[in-house]
Formats: sequence, structure tokens, C-alpha cells
Amino acid sequence: MKPINVSKNIVSLSDFKIKASQMLHDVKRSHHPLVITQNGKAAAVLISPSDFDFLTERIRFIDAVQMGLTDVQYGRIVPDEDLDI
Repeated sequence: MKPINVSKNIVSLSDFKIKASQMLHDVKRSHHPLVITQNGKAAAVLISPSDFDFLTERIRFIDAVQMGLTDVQYGRIVPDEDLDI
């Protein structure tokens, strides 16, 4: 996912409603997230399905690593010699 470009990637909800189809296409093609504002404040961020998949997979990986580190910290490990390989 590419960084947000303030001049191109922030739109009001009313502009999004008018150009939704084109903006959806642009987000999918460019992999730039789109910030949608409502009443002048950020209300939502639109990303492509592939970027969403990438982010959720990354979160699952980081969570698994953190769980493993926590297990090591609390001694919840199995020594190599006890493994049936």
C-alpha cells in the first residue's frame, strides 16, 4: 500500500458519491488509500481488496510472533529433544 497523497487521496463524501465508480477503480489500480471526509473530518479510509488482504495477513503474522515471544517469556516451550520428528 502506498502512502496517502493529501492533494489526491482525500475527498469529501459528496465528491465520492458523484465519482464513486472512478475512485474505486483508481484505488484498486494505484494501491493508494482514499480518505473520505464527512463534515470536514476523516470518516473512512478506502483501500483495495488486495491491500486489505495484505494488511490482515501482516496483522495475523505479527500476532503469531507476539504469542510465540510471550510463550518463550513464560516458559511455555517444548525442548527440541522432546519433539517427535
